[in-house]
Amino acid sequence: MTRIRLDYVHEFLDRHGKVRRYFRRPGFKQVPLPGLPGSAEFMEAYAETLGIAQRVEIGASRSKPGTISALTAAYLASIAFGQLADETRRTRRNILERFRAEHGDKRVATLQRMHVERMVGTKAATPAAARNFLNTLRAMMQFAVEIGIRHDDPTLGVKRVKIRTEGYRTWSEEDIAAFETAHPIGTRARLALALLLCTAQRRSDVVRIGRQHVRGGMIHVRQRKTGTTLAIPVHLELQRVLDATPGEHLTFLTTASGKPFTPAGFTNWFRQMCNEAGLPTGTSAHGLRKAACRRLAEAGCSANEIAAISGHATLREIEPYTKAADQARMARAAMGRLRLEDGS
Repeated sequence: MTRIRLDYVHEFLDRHGKVRRYFRRPGFKQVPLPGLPGSAEFMEAYAETLGIAQRVEIGASRSKPGTISALTAAYLASIAFGQLADETRRTRRNILERFRAEHGDKRVATLQRMHVERMVGTKAATPAAARNFLNTLRAMMQFAVEIGIRHDDPTLGVKRVKIRTEGYRTWSEEDIAAFETAHPIGTRARLALALLLCTAQRRSDVVRIGRQHVRGGMIHVRQRKTGTTLAIPVHLELQRVLDATPGEHLTFLTTASGKPFTPAGFTNWFRQMCNEAGLPTGTSAHGLRKAACRRLAEAGCSANEIAAISGHATLREIEPYTKAADQARMARAAMGRLRLEDGS
């Protein structure tokens, strides 16, 4: 029987005398756990389940069939919603709860494209919010089509609001040096920097990585957002930081009380660490993922090689880094030839 204690893990003997273990958390569906507690197989499944356990929607039976309220409850309890990334689920749940509060008693069948366009248009002043709303509503309407509540998707043809931004600010080498000076090796902040910079992963994946993911000099991770499975070599700098940082927990990164970070909690804490290093506003954990891609591009890595580490879904997302690196190399080569021709 289990000798280590883990939250929500229940163990019992079935009628054949075999030990069974389940993840059972109030308000969530139970999930079977494979292997023995403490094994890499078990601990990875436990960490995965802890993040994607599917909530049972309370009150779904009290909603009138065919209404927005009933559809919202069904979608939030669906497998499709449960398989989304933590941050995506949180964002979409908030959007849908507001949508249900305003339109819950209306019939799903009466929602038309012009209604969707009008609702998206009211959010045009905040393009990101408008796109999130449309993406969320589209996912739920596609679910409605799949389960037969509608025969068409009223969001089709509704254009996304354009967002004119370069996204998260990419860390410069000066930013990285300032952070390292403020947070020496052995601190949680320096460990966070090394994990982000040496794996090129999103915060939602970095906060889940632990020693059970390191095998044969490689970090094995299944990305929460895309489901992509990666094997990333452990960089010498990361290994140096890991060796100097004590840790006895399921994940490398923990809160001050020794518990795993939530993605949102990690973001807030890491922002404080950036403030302590005197970094400018807008410097974020995601900016280090971009910095890692920049470094790889500057080292001469191809878009395919960078994607093999970062797990980007399309090479188009990586092209800006490789183009910038190629431009810099070509510019240096051109100026070098110019100096030679001038005889200088």
